[in-house]
Formats: sequence, C-alpha cells, structure tokens
Amino acid sequence: MEKEDLKIVNKGLDDEMELSGYRLCRWKLVLVGFCGLCTGGFLFLVLYWMPEWCVKATCTRTTVRDADVALLRSTDEFKRWFRARIRIMLAPGKDPYDNLASQTASPQASDHTHNPSDSASEKISRNPEDQHKRYFTLHSTKYFWNDSIQNFEVLTGLEDLSMTCASIHSKHSAGLNKNQQEYRRFFFGLNEIDVKVPSLFKLLIKEVLNPFYIFQLFSVILWCTDEYYYYAMAIVIMSVISIATSLYTIKKQYVMLHDMVATHSTVRVTVYRGENETEEALSTDLVPGDVIVIPSNGTVMPCDAVLVCGTCIVNESMLTGESVPVTKTDLPNPQRDKKGGDGDVIYSTEEHKRHTLFCGTNVIQTRYYTGEMVKAVVVRTGFSTAKGQLIRSILYPKPTDFKLYRDAYLFLLCLVAVASIVFVYSLVMKIINEEPVKDIIVKSLDIITITVPPALPAAMTAGIVYAQRRLKKVGIFSISPQRINICGQLNLVCFDKTGTLTEDGLDMWGIQRAEDVFVSCMATCHSLTKIEGQLSGDPLDLKMFEAIGWILVESTEEETAHHDRIELTYVKPPNQLLPPTVTSPEQDLESYMIGIVRQFSFSSALQRMSVVVRQIGQRRMDAYLKGAPEVVASLCKKETVPEDFAEVLEDYTKQGFRVIALAHRRLESKLTFHKVQNINRDQIEKNMDFLGLIIMQNKLKTETPGVLEDLRRANIRTVMVTGTEKITSVSTLSFERIHGALSDLKLCRIFLFTYFVGMCGDGANDCGVRDLKILLSSSFHKTSCFLRVSHMLFLHREGRAALITSFCVFKFMALYSIIQCLSVALLYSIGSNLGDFQFLFIDMAIILLIVFTMSLNSAWKELVAQRPPSGLVSGPLLFSVLTQILICLGFQIMAFFLIQKLDWYSEPDDVNTTLFFVSSFQYLIVAIVFSKGKPFRQPSYKNCKDEPFSKKSECSLHCLHSSQIVCVPLSWRLSVMGIVLGNTLVSVFIEEGVDMFGTKCLSWLCCRQKKVPKARYMHLAQELSVDPDWPPKPKSTTEAKPTAHPDDCSYQIEAIS
Repeated sequence: MEKEDLKIVNKGLDDEMELSGYRLCRWKLVLVGFCGLCTGGFLFLVLYWMPEWCVKATCTRTTVRDADVALLRSTDEFKRWFRARIRIMLAPGKDPYDNLASQTASPQASDHTHNPSDSASEKISRNPEDQHKRYFTLHSTKYFWNDSIQNFEVLTGLEDLSMTCASIHSKHSAGLNKNQQEYRRFFFGLNEIDVKVPSLFKLLIKEVLNPFYIFQLFSVILWCTDEYYYYAMAIVIMSVISIATSLYTIKKQYVMLHDMVATHSTVRVTVYRGENETEEALSTDLVPGDVIVIPSNGTVMPCDAVLVCGTCIVNESMLTGESVPVTKTDLPNPQRDKKGGDGDVIYSTEEHKRHTLFCGTNVIQTRYYTGEMVKAVVVRTGFSTAKGQLIRSILYPKPTDFKLYRDAYLFLLCLVAVASIVFVYSLVMKIINEEPVKDIIVKSLDIITITVPPALPAAMTAGIVYAQRRLKKVGIFSISPQRINICGQLNLVCFDKTGTLTEDGLDMWGIQRAEDVFVSCMATCHSLTKIEGQLSGDPLDLKMFEAIGWILVESTEEETAHHDRIELTYVKPPNQLLPPTVTSPEQDLESYMIGIVRQFSFSSALQRMSVVVRQIGQRRMDAYLKGAPEVVASLCKKETVPEDFAEVLEDYTKQGFRVIALAHRRLESKLTFHKVQNINRDQIEKNMDFLGLIIMQNKLKTETPGVLEDLRRANIRTVMVTGTEKITSVSTLSFERIHGALSDLKLCRIFLFTYFVGMCGDGANDCGVRDLKILLSSSFHKTSCFLRVSHMLFLHREGRAALITSFCVFKFMALYSIIQCLSVALLYSIGSNLGDFQFLFIDMAIILLIVFTMSLNSAWKELVAQRPPSGLVSGPLLFSVLTQILICLGFQIMAFFLIQKLDWYSEPDDVNTTLFFVSSFQYLIVAIVFSKGKPFRQPSYKNCKDEPFSKKSECSLHCLHSSQIVCVPLSWRLSVMGIVLGNTLVSVFIEEGVDMFGTKCLSWLCCRQKKVPKARYMHLAQELSVDPDWPPKPKSTTEAKPTAHPDDCSYQIEAIS
C-alpha cells in the first residue's frame, strides 16, 4: 500500500484499520469484464475472493477525501482486506451536535427513511445550503468524513464531545427539541440493532462460491468428461447434502440471533422535552442527547443512558453474567458543590458505569422524589451501545488464530506441489505414448483433483463433533466448536477465586471491634435494597447485614412521591435486641432507627464505599466508611488506628481471610440535609475514626485441590485472576500450589498474549480483559448455575484428544491423496487407470469408514505432562508423513514390477487389480499407524463396540463391481498378502521409531539445543533463570505518615525501603 495518503481509522482499538482511497476507472472495468468472460467467470471469482485485487483491478488510486471506494486492511495479525462504497448524503450542518435551534431545514439523504409515524409538519423541506456529507458503512458501523482531521471517523454518541459530568447536568439534562432530534437521526440513524436475516438465495450463493466447492465443481465436470459418472454423481450428492446442512444451520443461527435481539428492541418510551413536558415515542426514534423518563415499574433499556436524576435497581446479567441486581445512582454534579465543583472529570461509560444504564439490561424498579422524575440522558444508540457491540462481535467475529489451521493451508500447498510433479510425469508419459490430446489434458488434470479429497472438510470436523458430543454429556456446551482444538494447547489456566475455586458465598468468621458504633456501620454501610420484599444486593453486604439481624425498611412508591431526596431508607434493630427498658410505644422505637441520607456507591478504583446517615431524633449526621483495610486506614486519624494494625491485618490475610475495615466520622452540625446531597465524597471520606475489622472466610471447594494437582502434574501453569487483596488471594491457595494471583491489567495482558490461555469463571472482569477474543471462557458455558473447576480437566482432555484426532485425520487424508496419486501415475505408464467403481469404493467404503472410525477415540483418562504438537508443519510430523509416503511408494513399485515379470502376466488389468488391492490395504495400514492412543486418546480397538459402519462396509464389498478387476492366480494373491504384511511391519516399525527418536534426532541434526525459544514467556523465563537479582527479595516495610496539611488528622500508608 502507498503511504502518501494512508489513513488510520479506529486508532488504538481492536478494529483498527488502514484506509486508502480509490476512484472507479471505466477502462479498467471494461477490461476486467472482458477478461472475466474470456476465463469463463473464473476471474470474477478470484476478484470476489480477493477484495484488494478487485479494487486495484477496477479503480485508480486517489486521495481519501475524493475517493469513491474505500479499501481497508486490518492492522492485527490477520491483515484482512475489506472494501466499501463511499456514499454522499445532504445535511444542513457538518456536525451532529450543531445547535439547530434556529434552523428551519431538515437534512435529507438517499439512504435514510423517516419513521412513518412522523407527521408531515415535522419534516421540513430541503435547504439550498445543505452540505454534502461523505460516509461509508462497514460491519454495521458508519464512518463519516471529518474535514478538521481529514479522515473518516465513527460517531459513537455523546462521548464524542468529551463531556464533563457537570456539563451533562448543565447542558444536556433538558433534552432535545424535535428539530434537533430529527437532525441527529440522520447521522446516528434509527436506534435499533438490526440483524438482517439473509435470504436462502444469498446464503446459497455465498456458500457455493466457497473455493472448495468451486474446486469440486471443476472436478465433477472433469470426471464427467472422463466418463466417471457414478463417482461424480456420488460427490455431487455429498456436496448438496453438505451445502443444505450448512445453509440450514446458518439460517437457523441468524433467525435465533434476530429473534433474541428483536425482543424488547422496540418499546414505548417517555421522552422529556424540558420544562416538565413529556411525550410518548418509539425507542427507535431516540438519538444521543435525548432525555428519557424511566418508568417506576421498570423497563428493558433500549439504549445506553446516564442517570441524571433518581435511582434504579438493575439486573445486568445479560452483559456481565452476574444475576445479583445492582443499584445505579444519578451522576454526581460537582457544580452543586459550593466550594467550586472540584473533582469534575470527563464522563466515560466505563468509568461511570455505576451511573450508566446499559442497553438490554433490565431496570427492575426505580426511586423518585417530590416533583422529580427518574431521568437519564441517552449516550449511545444502535450498534454503538454495549449490547450492539456484543452483537457486532457475534456477526463479525475475528478469525481463529490457531497454528493448526494456518499450517493446514501450507500443508495443502505441499500436496499440490507433489501432485504437480506427478502431473508433469503423467503429461510426459501420455505424450510419449502418443495418446489423443483430449485424453492427455483430462487424465493429467485428473491428478490435480485427487490432491484435495472430497471428504476433507467432513473429515477435519469429525473429531471436533465427537468431542463436542462428549462434552455435552457432562453439561458443557460450546458456542465455538473450533476452539475445542485450542483447549488441547492450553499451558496456562486463569481461575476466578470467589465462586470458582472457593465457595460461592462468604461466611462471617469474626470481627476486631474498636468502637461502639461498629454495629451501626454494619447496618448502614451497604448497597442492599428490597425487591418484592426480599433483600437483594452484593453477597458480602448480605452476609454482613444478616449477621447483625437488623431490619431494612424502604419507603413505598406512594411515600416517595410525598418526600424529598432524604431518608427514604431506614434500618432498625429487631425488638429482641432492644434494651429491656424500651417499651412498645412507637416514639421509643424510633429513637433507635437510622435513616440513610446519602450513599456513595462502591468504586473498584477507590476500593471503598460510604454513607451519610442520621439517627432519628438527632440533628447531627454521621458518616460511615467501608473498604479495603489499607485504604480505610489511610483516611482515618492516626491516633484512632491501633498500633498493631499492620501485624493483625497481615496475620489474617496470610490465613486466607477476606478482611474489610470500617470507619466513622461525626459530621459538622452546619451540614444540612440539602448540603449533604450536593457535597463531594472527598469532603466526607476524611478525618475518620477507625472502628475495626470484619473478617470473612471464603472456603475452598472440595474438588479444587485435586484439580489443581492434576493440572500441576500436567505441567499446566495455574494463575488466579481476582480483584481481592493480593495477600489474601495468594494465601488462600498457597498449599494448593497455584502459581500466583493477578489483579493488574498489564500483568494479565502479558500472560494472555504469551500463553495459550483458558479462563474459568469471571476473573477476566476483575482485570479488565473482557474484550480479549482469545479467552475460552466466552466459548464454553454450563447449563447448571454452579461452575465447577473440574470442568477444566474435561476441556483439557477432550481438547487434546480432538487436536490429536485432527492431526491423525489430516495426515491420513494426505497419505490417502498421495497413495492414490501414486497408483494412478503408475497405471498411466501402462495406459490404464482405476475405474469408476474403484474410485467410488475407495472414497465411500474405505476412506469415509476409516475417517469416522479413527475420530471416535475418546480422551485418555488423565492429563500427562507431555503436550501435543501445535502445528502440522513440525519436524517429527513431516518426517512421519514423508517416511510413510516413501514406504507406500516402495511397496507399490515392488508390486508393479513383480507382476510384470510373471509368466502368466498378459494385460494391464492384472496390474490394475494388484495395485488396487495393495493401495486399498495401504489406506488401512496408514490409518492404523496414525491412530495413536495413549497418552492423549483411548486405544482404537475400543471403537469396535461403537462401530456403526461394519455392516455397510461388508455390503459395499459385495456391491463392488469393476471391469478393471480380474481374477489372478492364488499364488500371486498370497504374494500380494506378503507384500501387504511386509508393508504393515515396516510402517509400524518406522512410525514407532519416529515417535521414540525422531525429535531427538532432528534436534541433534539441526542443533536446536542452542536456539532461543520462540515463545515470549519461555524466552523471558530463560533470561530470568540466569539473572542473579531474580526473584526480587522484599526490602520494604509499611509505615504510616501524616498528610502534608496541618489541619488534616488523617495519614497515609507508605512502603519504606
């Protein structure tokens, strides 16, 4: 690609691409059309398969700004090419966020259709000053030309404006008028995730134009020309069945995905128009900047929106897989703080997810206050939403980057090279024999068709299909069956801790109490709520609250409608915990009730949460804080933290306990209810009094030690990815031999990009790597709600068995092609060839029978330290294939020359019969040789009880009839059996020798011992093994230091060397 006008779109993202511009060229189009007709349409097929060639063959290079066609190439390791047609639409502005309050024109575009429900008065005529807006669409995403940056860009939503939290409240909380909404809709389109279901005709054309089926079509035509009608008809029937099955599966998947997305995709919403005016509209009309009212009875979110008023209880299991409802609060507004609005930050859906309602999530219930509605500003719509991006990843997945599949194409090219040699040999022999030109061309091309066996795709997937069935029996389902093979190469497994390696919930083990208000903190500092009368929330909060036996009281909808934004949630002790002096009058009981005035939600970045509360009957309020011990201690006054705090904390964490610290602060009397609603949390979470520690116990599952030990023996690295404090995480699993705990994003990415990684549980969420496509956790799921670590052993074993099966089948299919090529080439030299029924018998009765039988081997009963090879292009594997080719060639040539020296030899059919029987046994021999059992698969003899093809094979033998097969003397039959027996012994002996000594011999010949390992993690390990400073030894201690402000009594924990 030329560099002078090369643009980068989606820079820094997973779908980053290089973009270059082209303009259609008429004379090139005419020339390509003429050449395509001259080649019988083959050129059109090549250009269809190669988008880069198509664009360069029909267009000339130009600037991106003036281009008619965009040629894009992904910058990842796959380097995929895409082409897109650049279109033009008319709009009265350059930017979707232009202020159109005074505009009287509405944009129009050829590709946009208005909602039929819109009235004619709402559609304004075109303005003569409308501007041309250039764009193209790729993978359900529109890219618009931006003059300021001289490049195409994606309009995702309000985040394009880099808004601050304060600006969302001040500039976007009033909503849009109809004119602005209509204008923005031309840029963002309708708010819908449209999964189009292709017609059967389109799917058929796409499937038929696959290179494999084009090759099959060429082969069938060639066979019919050579009068192989029965064989051609059988291949056509097989291909039709394969295409029909594939079309049915693809169509069904599209329909299922469409139905899943269409559910709740179009709902009625209430749009806020400012000054308390609302109107009903369809969710498809929403655009970024609209303000919607969340109904009190809940709804399924049709877009991504940020809460600006009110509170919502949301079930986000569709996105996160966590069934525990979460509380979403309104976005903080720093400008409401009278001290100047410090702490204002740029809004981000990821950073402010506690205040963002995501598309597809279910809002269970809301809370609203006097004169206010629960409102949210639409941030993203359509495919830009969280749900839309998930659907896009399903519709347009990245190719599976696995060495086996890359090597498979290289291996096929090697077979084509071998076939080319035989092709030249056959061509020369037929010219020497002075055969007709037609026979020379047809017979020589027939050699090429033998190279790619018709049953190759079915053969390569057979092992995966059988492995998938065996996984289903233990309740493991795969949505990406090809990844089963990748399981066979895993050398690192990352486990989530809570609920995966350990039990699902935490148990209260004890407390370290320092203050009397400790219980009040446990009763109020949480995010629990009631859904249909049942307590719901974070499991840790539930355990903590249930341990003290208090009661949570929430106001009803009728009560919230008559109250302001304070004290809508109360907690109170049960009657049996009250002092004996308290009687039943309500005024006495109310003095023990505590109202939650404001809640600062838990932040994983801050590692804490806090609440502001007021006890009934008192004017001053209190603040309670809960979080990681080190963080809480750093926010407390130094004199309130026990001197042995660090020692006690280390003691508990080393025992594997989960430790939570609590703190309290008596707030100033000048803080009123309304001031608390507008104050920044930094003003609350300081100068706290340390209360004590809550010690939670998270027990290991009974099966965890055994599973980890099995993985260790198999030389598979085990790592725990968790958000829990590191010392606690490591201590939980240190006699279990787990290698470490990861909660840092950079470390996670290093591991994930240098190993073959499998992830068990949702630990990827803790380290922020949910977007990585190599993770196996997204490809396998359990029907049961309980995840078991033992399922990783099933995946490992079945993955290794499926991978070895793929190698065995591919090696067998390669030998099958070469053996048949050799037989045909030898027969060509005497003017003969295999007959129609002979080819049919070999492919149907022998090859299919062997392929599906050798794929039945189940996984070996235990994992071993030895790992299967990762690719076909490896020394031992290629040496194995090469030696078997030479052995088969040698014994075929032996039989070929021996029979021609016998006295009774009279016709070429005698040689045909001999080579047919020898080659037929050679297929069986190489199948036996390549079908290895231990240490990755069960032995092949166990397949006898599951063999469904034996009767069919017997029937096929009786049905075999070919004019080329003749009766030969008994003595020669015995000689043929001797040749076959000798072939078997030599093949088995050589293959065993390759398995035992092949790798060592090749390493010695190639001096591989001195080579640097290719894998990055192995290279790093080699360097660290000779590094005298590794591993680093701890040389620091933890000390408390006061802050720089003299009026601030808190201190910070620091590591001192």
